Amino acid sequence: MRSHIQFEWTPSPPGERFRTGVSLHSHTLHSRESFDFIRRAGLRTPIIAAVIRSFESRYYRRHGKHFELERAWWTPPLSPPEVRGQELSQLEQLGFRGLVAITDHDDIQAPNELRSAGQSVPLALEWSVPFGPALFHLGVYNLAPHRAPELFKGMQEFRRRPALSRLTELLADLARNPAGLVVLNHPFWDETGIGNARHEEAVRIFARMFRPYIHAVELNGLRPPGENDRVRSFAASLDATLISGGDRHGVEPNAVLNITNAADFSEFAQEIREGWSRLLFLNRYRHPHSLRLARNTIDMLRTYNAHVCGWRAWTDRAFYCDESGVVKSLAAILTPNARANKARAQAPVAG
Repeated sequence: MRSHIQFEWTPSPPGERFRTGVSLHSHTLHSRESFDFIRRAGLRTPIIAAVIRSFESRYYRRHGKHFELERAWWTPPLSPPEVRGQELSQLEQLGFRGLVAITDHDDIQAPNELRSAGQSVPLALEWSVPFGPALFHLGVYNLAPHRAPELFKGMQEFRRRPALSRLTELLADLARNPAGLVVLNHPFWDETGIGNARHEEAVRIFARMFRPYIHAVELNGLRPPGENDRVRSFAASLDATLISGGDRHGVEPNAVLNITNAADFSEFAQEIREGWSRLLFLNRYRHPHSLRLARNTIDMLRTYNAHVCGWRAWTDRAFYCDESGVVKSLAAILTPNARANKARAQAPVAG
């Protein structure tokens, strides 16, 4: 494996050495995001914490019980065309021809919608993979269109009924596609809260078991720089290629990109699989991590008057599944009357 990694804060000059910029790992309104994460991030910022605590207090007064985080989720504010347009615009401003891949959580509606509208994007998703007490995320890129429904169904079934033998079969099947990529995203993010030591032990076991099917390890544009330094050492211990992943959830474009001379995504995937990767970190990555998290949390909580689904307030874009399995927006739960319009009461349909 020949790994050629270059870290550049600005391309100099942008278009002379590489003609293509690749934006990976973006989320749209089709992603279901953990409410616990937004709460933990928001409580670090006094203004955002006040909004969250006010909502929890209103919920308790109305329903007589505490808000159950595990039953709730929120969705990023932007639509697939808006996300793709922003990423392409950023790449063009940097002097690159753009390749953009959208990876919503366990959902392929966004690339399907864009492809139906004639846009060139790979079929991709961020697959949530249970592994013992841990949960890992794999960026699965460039599914073959004729096999995508079958593979997507298999990934969804594994999430509901995890089995190591089935995981091996699925990963081997995905890896057989020569134009595809399987990426271990933000490997040191302890999403389930089992503790850093247990999570790191689990991810190292996972990586050793399934290394033949993992083409790259992600340096994530929204994780702390210190964590990404650990990821670099982790990838080196696996002799694995590093790849970018912006992980945008709000309106801020991705802060880390790949740059290449590949003409299309299949050619780019082949480069990564052969160990060639060039990463470009933009200046916003050097802003304080806590400040960037606060900005992204504000993106989630602010009002969008022209939202494509009519979800203006943040409570329109956050949803709750009650004990009977009925899904409603938080706006509909807090204002259960005629003013809570139909758009507020409906959640996006899962793919």
